[in-house]
Amino acid sequence: MKTEMILSTSIHDHVIGILSEHDDPYCGANLGRSGVLTRCELRDNELDIELTFNYPLVGMTRSLVTQLKPKLEELKQVKEAFIRVRHEVPVTPAREGTESISGVRQVICVASGKGGVGKSTTAVNLALALQLEGARVGLLDADIYGPSQGLMLGVQGQRPETPDGKSFNPVIAHGIPVMSMAFLLTERSPTIWRGPMVSGAFTQMLRQTNWGNLDYLVIDLPPGTGDIQLTLSQQVPVNGAVVVTTPQDVALIDARRGIEMFRRVDVPVLGVIENMSLHHCSQCGHTEKIFGEGGGDKIAADYDTELLGALPLDLSIRQQTDVGKPTVISDPDGIIAQSYRDIARRTGARLALFAKRDGAGSLITKTRGIEE
Repeated sequence: MKTEMILSTSIHDHVIGILSEHDDPYCGANLGRSGVLTRCELRDNELDIELTFNYPLVGMTRSLVTQLKPKLEELKQVKEAFIRVRHEVPVTPAREGTESISGVRQVICVASGKGGVGKSTTAVNLALALQLEGARVGLLDADIYGPSQGLMLGVQGQRPETPDGKSFNPVIAHGIPVMSMAFLLTERSPTIWRGPMVSGAFTQMLRQTNWGNLDYLVIDLPPGTGDIQLTLSQQVPVNGAVVVTTPQDVALIDARRGIEMFRRVDVPVLGVIENMSLHHCSQCGHTEKIFGEGGGDKIAADYDTELLGALPLDLSIRQQTDVGKPTVISDPDGIIAQSYRDIARRTGARLALFAKRDGAGSLITKTRGIEE
């Protein structure tokens, strides 16, 4: 005889009680009160629960399940507990004066106040890390004058297809759709364009690329805070910006200008990533902070934002992108790749907080769940 599925209010209350002993690892909200419990079913002494977060966190799933499963199985009616962890990325409305991008839920801009701080390397690893966390991600190389994502992803020299003569099918690299000016020019072709031409090329790549359904589109902006960067920021329905800097005083001054630029166009700054925060000598093991210390923390505090993470000055990061296999792909279990994944989770969580603040989330996309 088939046993009917029982949705037990008492079991639900017990589960909420157990969840209330834990906080969201990145948003800080209490799990029992945040609404993450989206299913609680008991059948034949088997408890089946589903936890739904509003940002991707595959890398934290096992730890979360390990903490919760023993406590759930201590409940009197429960012989075995099954926990399914999912994420749902909210769709946020485009800012006034901008138009949403078809199929794209949220847009993240990666920017820097000056060149040479590792912005593009950070952008590509952030995109790949978000993908590893379970999100559907695309990458737009908007660094018109110095497009480098093609090289970093190992697809330099490839050309996007134009199925109808009007739109582009993006190049696929390591599972993510990518569009870059590098795909439309030869390596020896200089991009000697004025502002309006740059803006037009950027708009064409952004709007005429068939991105498909994405949770996040990561945009690698040109370095600096001039008219071009300002114009691009105003044209794009950006949900949040990440500013990359180094601890060096000169870089921090320019990073402040970048934050001020985004504030001027009402784009939330999700946080600061401090690149090249320290150097670990591969020969002797000595660690030193070549460019100073504490700069990322200070600038985050001054602008009431977060230090999303600090990354080392490490030879392997450069070597891996030079051969088209960024750190997150080359050494996914390494310390640096784990740092990028932590930054990706923090970035997603910050986006979710801003979306909640703005009242977004009426439209939701369900992504793959992880069951333990």
